[in-house]
Amino acid sequence: MGRLHVLAVPFPAQGHVIPLMELHKTWSGMASKSRKDDVRDQIRLVSIPDGLEAWEDRNDLGKSCEGILRVMPKKLEELIQEINRTDDHNITCVIADGSMGWALEVAEKMGIKRALFSPAAAAMMVLVYRIQKLIDDGIVDNDGTPIKNQKFHLSPNMPTINTANLPWTSIGDSTAQRRVFKYLLRNKKSITVADWLICNSTYDLEPDAFSLVQTLLPVGPLLASNRQANSAGHFWPEDSTCLEWLDQQPACSVIYVAFGSFTVFDKAQFRELALGLELCNRPFLWVVRPDITTGANDAYPEGFQERVSSRGLMVGWAPQQKVLSHPSVACFLSHCGWNSTMEGVSNGVPFLCWPYFADQFFNQGYICDVWRVGLGLNPDERGVILGEEINNKVDELLIDEKFKARAMELKEMTALNVKEGGKSHNNLKNFIEWIKS
Repeated sequence: MGRLHVLAVPFPAQGHVIPLMELHKTWSGMASKSRKDDVRDQIRLVSIPDGLEAWEDRNDLGKSCEGILRVMPKKLEELIQEINRTDDHNITCVIADGSMGWALEVAEKMGIKRALFSPAAAAMMVLVYRIQKLIDDGIVDNDGTPIKNQKFHLSPNMPTINTANLPWTSIGDSTAQRRVFKYLLRNKKSITVADWLICNSTYDLEPDAFSLVQTLLPVGPLLASNRQANSAGHFWPEDSTCLEWLDQQPACSVIYVAFGSFTVFDKAQFRELALGLELCNRPFLWVVRPDITTGANDAYPEGFQERVSSRGLMVGWAPQQKVLSHPSVACFLSHCGWNSTMEGVSNGVPFLCWPYFADQFFNQGYICDVWRVGLGLNPDERGVILGEEINNKVDELLIDEKFKARAMELKEMTALNVKEGGKSHNNLKNFIEWIKS
């Protein structure tokens, strides 16, 4: 057959773009090795409107979901028609992000192979499949609002879910939550037309989840380090000088602090975080996005930067996979996004968990309660995580050697999955063969 031509449709957020880019870089490299003709890693970026104006807030996920469904399906169909008209090779397959299932309906309409890729935990796919059961069991009503504050399990060996922290109930205000829930219901319907379901996880990390959705196949963890290459898809420029700074720090001494691309702190909480890092009296590398606080980014406590200058480094964005693999890193203070979770686990780094929204609370459950490689941080009666709490939990995590020992066991286990002959490697290899067939 001719050159493979895959169209990938990510959800427009950094945490979704990075793993989908990595999936394509990984499988294109594998396909290149398995074919007599050279299939090169050629990725061309194109864009279609997302339904929002340039000035509108794309962090408002409820509004984003409405805009996506209103505009993008028609625009995607037009894009595919244009590509097939002007390119020597028609689209072979459409791979849609787990939150962009509607793209599979477009592909089905046009007679194109289709696959769904979930960048989140396999458990999130289980939850989507179980939405109707949650409604039938009286856990949530028809618009996703919890009937009452309660806890439940998808399976006995999976993390406990608090209805206050369901992926849609921890996003924005009630209007945004209803919009996101409506989008998830629509997405659940769309993914039934997928030929393949794959995700960025492993059987070993989530055995119960894969038992509950047996058509879902893991191909992870998808990391650029597996290819000995740099990751792609970052929205902010990386400050690689932090790696030189890490080279100067003692082994297993540095607290790495990063909260992904969405987390926003009010100034009071930001100050407590800064004070906590100061109290720890350990080296720390802190990723401080320009938009990480509400209002202007001048929330550091007075004199903080001067007081910690000899042992602390703040950067706007970091090459996270390289940071987490650095021998000087002792632990990861994280928002528990799934990409960060996979990167920390794959490098044997213990966690301090500070989830912000969506699936991050569930991921904390895996880290703290199932895998037991991290600790959660507890807010006070006002909902603020104090500096003293951060200091105490850092000490507890780093003094108890069991956390590091279990983290290293997970590192070895996940590494086996992506090596040749590993389960994730084999699933991805079979996926490539299906696209080629």
